[in-house]
Amino acid sequence: MTYPAGPPTGAPAVCVRHPDRPTGLACTRCARPACPECLREASVGYQCVDCVRQGQREVRRATTVAGAVLGARPLVVPALVVLNLLAFAATAVQAGSIGANTRSALFVDWALSPGTVAAGEWWRLVTSGFLHIGPLHLAFNMFALWIIGRDMEMLVGRGRFLAVYLLGMLGGAAAVMVLYGPGEYVAGASGAVFGLMGGLVVALLRLRRPLNQVLGLLAVNLALGFFVPGISWQAHLGGLLAGAAATAVLVYAPPARRAPVQGGGLAAIAVVLLVVVAAGAVLAGA
Repeated sequence: MTYPAGPPTGAPAVCVRHPDRPTGLACTRCARPACPECLREASVGYQCVDCVRQGQREVRRATTVAGAVLGARPLVVPALVVLNLLAFAATAVQAGSIGANTRSALFVDWALSPGTVAAGEWWRLVTSGFLHIGPLHLAFNMFALWIIGRDMEMLVGRGRFLAVYLLGMLGGAAAVMVLYGPGEYVAGASGAVFGLMGGLVVALLRLRRPLNQVLGLLAVNLALGFFVPGISWQAHLGGLLAGAAATAVLVYAPPARRAPVQGGGLAAIAVVLLVVVAAGAVLAGA
């Protein structure tokens, strides 16, 4: 060890953390006297434990292009899967059938139709996104949410991921509001899942990663909505566009102004979607 403050003169210095311990040693960072127990080896000399802790706090953790901390475990995706499973279980129990769960009172009260929203039942914009028509519908959406969602959550962070998911859900509902008839019903997490697909495409573009597989999967799933009866291409398309827009705001926000740009951009998208929903409600109630 060295004596950065020079050799001691007069009365010996005492450790700043242990006043009863005389010492001729000092921290190379703050130059305060410290006993051997309170010093830690550094790249140059020795630092006291207080300076070591301060240095650890000042080290910035690595982040993604969206500002998320690298290595954070996904928590929102498992929570969303559980909520969807619980909602399906509730409708199946009420209906007394797994395959005919749409007969349950909960399904009737939560499914989305422009006419009911126009009548003031706005909660259906959200609740319909947690309903599914039969186990296959549920399995497909939950599988897609699990596979795509975990990567997206780690890329953009938990709070931002939830915002993309909900905006995708709202985008799907907005498209249904303007493109469905007043008495037509729709349900499912497909709008939100397609929002994640659109977000994944934007994220891969930002990261300059290959898009072939993702675009192929997206094209097939979009096509199914146009050619297979009972699948809402309107909700898929609305969710896709909303999720892509939301993710673009997140991954292209300048790092120096990331928080205000991301918050303002997501809020603006939400406002636009709510205006579309309101317009759909006016049309449905006309």
